Amino acid sequence: MRAYDIIQQKRDGHAVSEAQLQFLIDGLLAGTVSDYQLTAFLMAVYFRGMQPDEVVALTKVMLHSGIVVDLSHVPGVKADKHSTGGVGDKISLPLAPAVAACGVPVPMISGRGLGHTGGTLDKLESIPGFRVDLDLDTYKRLVGELGCCLIGQTREVAPADKRLYALRDVTATVDCIPLIASSIMSKKLAEGIDALVLDVKVGTGAFMKTREQATTLARTMVQIGKGMGKQVVARLTAMDEPIGRFVGNSLEVIESLDVLEGRGPADTVALTVELGAEMLVMGRAAKDLDEGRDKITRSLQDGSAREHFGRIIEAQHGDRRVLDDRSRLPTAPKQQVWTAPQGGRLVKVDSERVGKASMQLGGGRARAEDKVDHRVGLEIHARLGDRVEAGQPLVTLHHADTGVDAATTLLREAYVIDDGDVAPAPLFIDRITA
Repeated sequence: MRAYDIIQQKRDGHAVSEAQLQFLIDGLLAGTVSDYQLTAFLMAVYFRGMQPDEVVALTKVMLHSGIVVDLSHVPGVKADKHSTGGVGDKISLPLAPAVAACGVPVPMISGRGLGHTGGTLDKLESIPGFRVDLDLDTYKRLVGELGCCLIGQTREVAPADKRLYALRDVTATVDCIPLIASSIMSKKLAEGIDALVLDVKVGTGAFMKTREQATTLARTMVQIGKGMGKQVVARLTAMDEPIGRFVGNSLEVIESLDVLEGRGPADTVALTVELGAEMLVMGRAAKDLDEGRDKITRSLQDGSAREHFGRIIEAQHGDRRVLDDRSRLPTAPKQQVWTAPQGGRLVKVDSERVGKASMQLGGGRARAEDKVDHRVGLEIHARLGDRVEAGQPLVTLHHADTGVDAATTLLREAYVIDDGDVAPAPLFIDRITA
């Protein structure tokens, strides 16, 4: 078997076998297949695509390139949630402890923010002392003891995905649905889960800008799950404006704590409840979505989800006192209010530009190696469809004297105010199952 022949086969539009994919991935990790050969193969996939069975095979090969965590010692159905990335998307923080408090184990291996979207790990690390770099033995122990653990990808989990993503990142092959889907699913299935809820974002702040793109990605991932013998459901949700009231790591922790206290913005709560209900149904802790919604809502209102989060924080070496004293969270030294330049109705928000504005303040990364300032971010005062007056606060910038002018320019480009009407897209757009 030769890499040359496999590349040519895919270049000419033919399917490749699992054995051929195994040869390429094994060769990449062993150094017998070069980076430039894998790059050529990735570009061929970008232009020629993959059949469903090829995507399942690629996922399987990447999954088994490292350790697949065994959580058989944890009773029940293990369930997780993955979001394809949005602006202000802090849902994992209240969701994981709420689901665990309802009796469904949540093993969660998450990522860092890159580009205009935030990352769960960066938000968690806003909590003083919180460690996301736990080893897999500790991860397995905490899932068993607490029903939840929130860590980052270790070197043992899907190492082939790390190598492939690094190549995709520098060769303009990131936005390829078969490669996106296999990357996401190989990492998620390596956690040791039985069930997965996918929150596939659609709109200006999402990687998938159109419903058609998002639906294709969702169906691809659901089919991968089916091919791997896992329960997977995908929810298409709107990303045409930032989720909730805050964008930025420490600020989003504050909003998450609000949700865990039975309050918080309506959309943040709704996403937590709906995705949590899906996880409870798959975890056999609710007979249907209505019962699941009731149970998640109750866990947020009766304090059990909040208490569970406190136990997770403590177990992962964080300062659980932030639950009662938010001043222990890092705070930006300065604030600056950006106001409406004119009166009218807020008819459009380019959420990607809003996310990039937070990046300019230091709240995100342009490159994986960039440092993040957990203190900074944006406080959102107006929602799509709101009528505003000239001079009314639209966004408060929480900053540390970095990137304020650039962030303000992006906000001016992101917000459109005129005299027209707007009908914001429903938060929940579609539900896709196998």
